[in-house]
Amino acid sequence: MTKSNNAVIETKFGKIEGSYQQGLYVFKGIPYAAPPIKEFRWLPPQPVKPWEGVRQAKNFREIAPQNRGILDNIIPELAVQEPQSEDCLYLNIWSPGLDDGHRPVLFWIHGGAFNMGSGSTPVYDGNTLSAHGNVVVVTINYRLGPLGFLNLNEVTKGRIPATGNEGLLDQIAALEWVKDNITAFGGDPSNITVFGESAGGMSIGCLLTMPKARGLFRKAILQSGVGNTAVPLEEAVRASQGFLDTLGLKGTEVDALRVLTVDRLLSAQQKLLLKIQKQDPGRITITAPVIDRKTIMELPLNAIEKGTGGNISAIVGCTLEEWKLFSILEPNLSKLDEAEVFRRCQRLGPPETVQKLIEAYRNARVRRGADTSPLEVFSAIETDFMFRIPGIHVVEALCHFNPHIYSYLFTWKSPVMDGKLGACHALDIGFVFGTHNNNFCGSGEAADTLARNMKDAWIAFARTGDPSNQSTGPWPPYGDRRATMVLGLKCHIEEAPYDEERCAWDLLPNVFRR
Repeated sequence: MTKSNNAVIETKFGKIEGSYQQGLYVFKGIPYAAPPIKEFRWLPPQPVKPWEGVRQAKNFREIAPQNRGILDNIIPELAVQEPQSEDCLYLNIWSPGLDDGHRPVLFWIHGGAFNMGSGSTPVYDGNTLSAHGNVVVVTINYRLGPLGFLNLNEVTKGRIPATGNEGLLDQIAALEWVKDNITAFGGDPSNITVFGESAGGMSIGCLLTMPKARGLFRKAILQSGVGNTAVPLEEAVRASQGFLDTLGLKGTEVDALRVLTVDRLLSAQQKLLLKIQKQDPGRITITAPVIDRKTIMELPLNAIEKGTGGNISAIVGCTLEEWKLFSILEPNLSKLDEAEVFRRCQRLGPPETVQKLIEAYRNARVRRGADTSPLEVFSAIETDFMFRIPGIHVVEALCHFNPHIYSYLFTWKSPVMDGKLGACHALDIGFVFGTHNNNFCGSGEAADTLARNMKDAWIAFARTGDPSNQSTGPWPPYGDRRATMVLGLKCHIEEAPYDEERCAWDLLPNVFRR
């Protein structure tokens, strides 16, 4: 097609018109499912109704309803400020050419604890990544919080058959749309790589094991999140009952539930979360994927260990100091002492075992000459408990079935708050997309080099299934040597980094199981 200011594409549902910007064709706000409103609220995504004429796709559409982000004022780059609506199931596409180029497709699933975020947040802008690698980039919205991850089937005795995984089913519907339509956008439907961070990575961990997602993607990149976060059905039912109690409704009052305003739903979500946080200060969400035994049969980690998803090549990794982003939500943590570290870690296992775990972390840090203050030790334990060790378990499980499994550890430190955030959660996203800036990520030649390295690795993996590239050099599979790409001031391979801490979790073999 001749390059022009406008571009019209024929999808399976009708024609859409995007725009040509800075050498890329950009389409925003494409519907991939029917609006999940009225009678479709809390149901699986329904097919898009075909339209006549040409539909405009030049502007982002509304995002999933959500409360204001807890970190918006601290990290403006992660703030979500777009208009919201239940009518939110839209995706966005960046492509270098509307031709038969059969380019690799990078399909992004945003994070946000399953209750925040959008595919149109500026840090996820696909321009730089698409142009840099001659790839097609797709970002999506999906239902969040009580509209996307609230199991209502049990408390309503099936009258509202929500499994609590409707947000994941939205992601699958978006993948199906891409599979069916991406050829017209210059993409290769047989070479789709899903990548996502935090709840996005956790979503991918679930997708690896969900029958409905099979055959929709070939490769996966899980950033700071894997499939260890799905909750048992019993726990999901308790959360749903708590939600109803907060609303002052009973499970039999289905009609009243269906007509609740979005504001009331979000208000109830916030009230319930604040109540739970009084007992669990670190809690940031009340909803998550559910092991409903229908769409998710068991904890994804367990299913992966049995070979489910073993045909998918993967990159799995996290940042070195994930938890430091969340620690700033509790200002009093700076006063943390040894006794409080032990009290907070008690949920992990028997007292004597927990004490050994804490001592192992402290001793490992002493040997490396790292800070051994209570706050730093606790932060390291929380980072590994929530992110690094579950990621390693997934890597090791996948390695039994696929040799093309790769691991990374992101060590670049943020300049925010005089460096207190360190190599924290979400810091890597801007480098992957090339949207890094001086505030949260840092800038300058070293930052630009890291961004180039990460873009090149992600693109190489999407293209070939191997992240090795000219910028970082060879990136071997994880394998028996636990080969890990360290992504930081200088990118290099290390074997089994921070292995003392990894081995310490052998004291608690069942802590990641449900």
